[in-house]
Parts: sequence; C-alpha cells; structure tokens
Amino acid sequence: MYLKRKIYDRLMEWKNDKSHSTLEVNGARQTGKTYIINKFADENFKHKIYVNLFDLSGRQFMECYQKAMEWVPGNKRPEFPLHEAIRLYEPSFQDCGDTVIIIDEIQESSEIYNRIREFTRQFEARFIITGSYLGRVLEPEFKYASGDITKLRIYTLSFEEFLEALDGELCQAWRQLSLPEADDSRQQVYERLRLAYDQYCQIGGYPKVVETYLERREILEAQKELVRIIQIFLEESMRYFKDITDISVFTNIFLSICRILLREKKGLGEDSVSEELQKLVTRNYSSNLSKETCNRAISWLYHSGIIGFCGKIIELDFLDFKPGRRCFFMDLGVATYYLNRVGTTEAAVCGTLNENYVFINLLKRQDFPEEITFEMPAFAIYKGGEIDYVVQTVQGHRRYLVEVKSGKGKAATALKALEAGKADWLLYLKGNTKGGKEGKILTLPLYMLERFEF
Repeated sequence: MYLKRKIYDRLMEWKNDKSHSTLEVNGARQTGKTYIINKFADENFKHKIYVNLFDLSGRQFMECYQKAMEWVPGNKRPEFPLHEAIRLYEPSFQDCGDTVIIIDEIQESSEIYNRIREFTRQFEARFIITGSYLGRVLEPEFKYASGDITKLRIYTLSFEEFLEALDGELCQAWRQLSLPEADDSRQQVYERLRLAYDQYCQIGGYPKVVETYLERREILEAQKELVRIIQIFLEESMRYFKDITDISVFTNIFLSICRILLREKKGLGEDSVSEELQKLVTRNYSSNLSKETCNRAISWLYHSGIIGFCGKIIELDFLDFKPGRRCFFMDLGVATYYLNRVGTTEAAVCGTLNENYVFINLLKRQDFPEEITFEMPAFAIYKGGEIDYVVQTVQGHRRYLVEVKSGKGKAATALKALEAGKADWLLYLKGNTKGGKEGKILTLPLYMLERFEF
C-alpha cells in the first residue's frame, strides 16, 4: 500500500538544486524514510545503489571499503579509494549525475559519516544518507560536514496525509473548506472530518500503523502494530547505551512526560523539563538512576525523534524565552498509548492530545523555510495565567495567541493579553466547531490547523 507523502516534493527540490549537496534524511524509526527514499530514487535516477549499515549489505560494503583503503607504505596511495570501494561493492557503478547512492543507518559508522565531504565534492553521483538514531553522530568521533549537507526531516503522517489515505474524497473536501468562516451547508463534512481526526488521534501517523488500520478498520489492531514499533525502538536503543541496563527507563520517562502534561500548572517546578523528568523518574521508579544517565536517555529520545521540547515565554516578553520547559510526543498514537496507561480521565487525555497535535504542527512550521519564529514552539505565562501557545510569523512579524479548547470555554488570560495589545490575533482551536471570525478573534476546528496560514 502506497501512502502519499508531501516530503516527496522536497526530495525533488534537492535533486534539482545546483549545489550538489549530500542529502541527510532524518526522522524517527518506522516513519517511512527508507521506503520513500527508495521510491524517489527508483523513479528519478537510472542507477541506484543501496547500502544499509545496520544489516548484511552494510557489512559487505565495509569489507569493500577496508579493501579499497589498504595501502602499503612505499607504494602509491590510492587516489580515489571511495570510488574503488563502491565499484568493489557494485561493479556496474557509474559515477554520473544519474546515479544515486543511498547509505542507510549512517550512524553505524563514523568512518563513513566522516566522508560526507568527499561524497559531495569528489563524485558526480548523488548521495543520500539516512538514520533513525542520528543522535549518535553528536559523539566526538563523528565530524560534522558543515556546508556539504542538506537536511530533511520525515515525520509520521500528518492529518492531511492520513486523511488522503483514509478517504480521498473527504480529503478533497477538507482542502476546499473556507477559512476561518464556517460553511453551514456542509454539516456532514464537518462531522466526518471530526470523526477522522478522532481516529487519527488514536492511532497516530506511523505508516505501518496507518496501513494496518486501513486494512483491518480496527483501532485495536492498529494500536497493536504501534506497540510493536515502540518495542523495536526500545530494544534497538539499548545498543547505544552502556549505562542503562533496563529498557523500562524509557517507559518510565514516557509515563512521567504524561504526568507533567496532565498537570494544571504554570510551567515546571524545576529549571527544565529534563530536571523535572529526572526527579519524577528517580522518585517513582528507580532511585538508583543517576541524573546524568536520565538526562542522556531524554536527549536520546529527543534526537531519535520520539519527543520534542516546548519553550516558555515569561509575561509575554519575547526576549525572556526559556527553552525546554515542556515536553511532547512526536506522534499522537504514542501519546495516546502512554496517556491511557497513566489512568487519567478521557477528557484529560483528549485535551492533552489536542495540545500535542498543535505542538507537532507548530514544530513543523519551524523547519526550513521557517514560517514562524523561536527555536521551538512556546507557551506563555501572563499575569498569573497561562496561554497554550504563542506564535510570531517570520514574514510580517504578526503575533498570535493560540488557545486549544475541547469545549466552549473562553481563555481569560489570552483575552486579557489581546486587549493589552500583546498580540495581533487570538486563535481558538476547538474540537466541535465550524470556525468563525469576530474582530481579532479567529476560531478554527482543530483538524483545519494544517491548512491555516499564520
């Protein structure tokens, strides 16, 4: 089953770019990186060479690499050992612009990663490198190839991508709805979209999970596939740690993230989300876990694309920005799974999932070319209250206060800030609404956020 991904257009932009850079595609495990890259390569290049450093092809390639690098002092040094290594691996290799070489799971070899500049500067062929655990390349033996890499991040399926796979006709209707005004003649469309959004929140956007749902039409079967993916990630992550002996550490962190998100509080008691998580994990689960080990695990989850950080703006002073003051999941299915395990109410789970969905959307808008400012999405505190998110556009410097509401409640703090001239617009995102506009207040259904232009 082919799930259409919007990242395909970005891959085409890279191929047509005159800079001839090496493409680094990153993203969490099982987000579809290998599939979409191979499909793109097959459809746009005459010759493709694929190496996965995580499996047999990687071991075979490394044997070819070592052979090509052999040199006896006193003899002439190999002039282009990388070319020779690729020819040994694939005798039909042609170094031309119509050849693409894909090296998957690049984090498995610092030796190959450190050759990126040579990929870019010594070959006519194009190179794509990928990895699910690229946090490892922050270690000292990996050298960053600044200026020679174009980076693309693949996320799990967006709501639009999920909707197109679920019901192409409904997706087309979603694209045609007016914003922010409501279309009262299309009541049935709004209801169907709300149901689709609820399904998306329950299963998330991992391609294999979505495929399972489309084939079986059973939420439970899709969630079973999601649990399998989570378990694979946890088991594989253990390979990269010397000081963690129990994968339950990661599960404990996930549950602690949920408990922090479910709290009604103005930010965190500690200086950062890492501090707060470390305190919760060691208090509730493992008092023997060191602060350093816990923080390494949190950093690993972040760089592996499993969690993301949210900043905090103090009293709506945009220069008083505190990074890493809240933590969200990078997939709604994962968020649903762990939130339900915490044992809270259905309403609390729903509200947290909606905020998590908005976080992911805002984070994507900070990828290049950036649509909104700050180094990460941010919430704000103002005069004793809290505002769910604050957004400022790169173009035009327009400021929005964003409130995520499940029901008909009003956001007193955001309204107070708007009246004080702290923002240009207040944007309500609600589950059960058709949208509307009243003065400087905009209202949208949550599932229309991806279409909204700040």
